[in-house]
Amino acid sequence: MTLNYRIFKSLTKHYEYFENKPHIGVGVSGGPDSMALAYLLNKWIKYKKGKLTAIVFDHGIRHNSKDESLQVKKMLNELCIHSLINRPNKNQPIKKNMSNARNNRFEGLIKLCKKNNILHLFLGHHFDDNLETFLMRKINGSNLDGLESINKIAYFNNIQILRPLIVIKKKSILNFNKENKLKFISDPTNNDLNYTRIKLRNFLQNNKYKREVKKDFLHIKKKIPEYKKMIWETLIDNLINVSTTQIKIRLKNLLKLDDLIIEKQVLCFLKFFNKNKIQTKSSKIIILINMLKKPSFKTFNLNGIIIKKNSDFLTFSQK
Repeated sequence: MTLNYRIFKSLTKHYEYFENKPHIGVGVSGGPDSMALAYLLNKWIKYKKGKLTAIVFDHGIRHNSKDESLQVKKMLNELCIHSLINRPNKNQPIKKNMSNARNNRFEGLIKLCKKNNILHLFLGHHFDDNLETFLMRKINGSNLDGLESINKIAYFNNIQILRPLIVIKKKSILNFNKENKLKFISDPTNNDLNYTRIKLRNFLQNNKYKREVKKDFLHIKKKIPEYKKMIWETLIDNLINVSTTQIKIRLKNLLKLDDLIIEKQVLCFLKFFNKNKIQTKSSKIIILINMLKKPSFKTFNLNGIIIKKNSDFLTFSQK
């Protein structure tokens, strides 16, 4: 798919949840992807009669990171794009690895959005990023939820996360930048083979391997909605009663399901009470599932939720 403003506008037409004259944010690293996105959003937001704020995150890992952030701000200023530089909390230890750098950046972007009443944050992830993420998660043994990889729309801490370029290939973005004479900077870590993601990126340079990974990714992506539908259909079939303080289900029916399906249903019940505030490790739920299969099972405490057996029924309730 060739990237241009017409295509970009079509990719955003399904974004429905915007207030009148919205104030949107875009995370800008200074790389080709985020600079292209900022450029396109600057035009798009005028169509929406809103306001755009580009957020540059100075991670503080490299010795010249401050200079880089100022350089990015200058490039954005040349495009008449308002920008802010955000830095990690001084009391927060800086860990020099790619995963922590991404997490720190994301948390910093969200924090600045909250501070400036920005409800919508755009990020520049593209299709090749998604293939890398998919391959990495598959190697690490992720379940289907993890293999769904990066979604076009997500929500975090009441902020709408939007990735309109997720279906656009990197090559198309680079061509767009060249055609529009957009400046960008290159991250030196993109060539550092000490990082797993960079090794996978090099692996995907082989067109044969890339075609196979792409085929696998698109197949799983297509099947995931059916998988989620099955989870909810079996969950509803097992439900007996739901209230604000208790969920009651049929234990025998639950145990007839595959362990992976049981795990997903248990997670749904926990989220009902915890409202996503507490993360539950898969290993703990597996312990619960194994105990449920024993005739001697009576009760189990999982993150403050009491799971109790009563005859042929199972109840989940807050402690």
